[in-house]
Amino acid sequence: MIPRRALLAAPLLALPAARAVEPDLRATERRRVVPQAHALLAEPPRTIAAIPAPRSPGGRHDYYSEGDYWWPDPARPGGPYVRRDGRSNPDKFDGHRDALIRFGRVVPMLAAAWELTGEARFAAAAIRHLDAWFVDPATRMNPDLQHAQAIIGVNTGRAIGVIDTLQIVEVARAATLFARRAALGYAAVRKGVEDWFARYLDWLTTSPFGMEERDEKNNHGTCWLLQAAAFAAVVGRGEVLAFARERLKTVIVPTQIAPDGRQPLELARTKPYAYCLFNLDVLAASAWLLSEKDGELIAWRTSDGRSIGQAIAFMAPYIADKGKWPLAKDIEYFDGFPVRHPALLFGARALDRPDWLRIWAALDPDPAIGEVIRNFPVRQPLLWLDQTRR
Repeated sequence: MIPRRALLAAPLLALPAARAVEPDLRATERRRVVPQAHALLAEPPRTIAAIPAPRSPGGRHDYYSEGDYWWPDPARPGGPYVRRDGRSNPDKFDGHRDALIRFGRVVPMLAAAWELTGEARFAAAAIRHLDAWFVDPATRMNPDLQHAQAIIGVNTGRAIGVIDTLQIVEVARAATLFARRAALGYAAVRKGVEDWFARYLDWLTTSPFGMEERDEKNNHGTCWLLQAAAFAAVVGRGEVLAFARERLKTVIVPTQIAPDGRQPLELARTKPYAYCLFNLDVLAASAWLLSEKDGELIAWRTSDGRSIGQAIAFMAPYIADKGKWPLAKDIEYFDGFPVRHPALLFGARALDRPDWLRIWAALDPDPAIGEVIRNFPVRQPLLWLDQTRR
């Protein structure tokens, strides 16, 4: 465990130890989750197969998206798009990504409701979506991302598009929950769901795009790691989990976190606040999932003191009071953050920091702004806290 003196000082609030609040957490989540899940029971699945993508070079089952920060070049009308970092082009094609995000919100919400209530109808509704996206030949998505984050006039897909499937990490957690607890009706789709994740994991770990994304230095490399770990957990790929655990310790933490907890690669962006929070959440979720016991990899540190715990400690005061943020404001959506960042919850449990838990509990768990939702992929804590990593 990281000594408290090594963490950025923060006042302790009058709360019990983090683990002691588990019953309250479940009660809070029940009040939040169950009403929303009720509203989703009758919602039909809608996969990418039902959403035409006119500029896609692929077929109707191939995922397609376009780069966020790429715009028409005023100097070359009709020519290749040019980059404007941090400024999202509202005219890009988002149909498939929006559907994937919706899938990544609906299934985990229904799974969390099932876990909380035991009512089979919540699992049955989630299983319909799993079947449509992963199993049914008429509607399923092909298990690769060859055409994600395309740049008009430049390419038909990029390695960094792999980040788009971060949105289904919690779908994988839901599938793991259904399999472990034998949800009624899941046996009929389990093989198809696990076959999809196995094929996608193979693509993620062996394709040129997958390997290039793995080796990205910033949040893209972190997002690859969390996806690999979550998808490997669904299909029992212990060798991938072991690789991810080692990579977290030998590559991700040493290169992404400074000894004082800063994330230099994220701070260099035009949206430093949101990027630091986003990457921190993915770092903490990866560490939580890959830990042998509660959060040990959040507490783990390099020989020169770099750790995910230290990164949480650096950001926690600025989550509690964004007005204290000492650096440039994000050029977009600065007012949309913070939200209920899971790094605080995982860190609170791993490092016995009830002050972080108090900050987490006071934040918005269900933001409505699309760009904020997209950068908040870990939304259902019970899918993480109530399961072991495999």
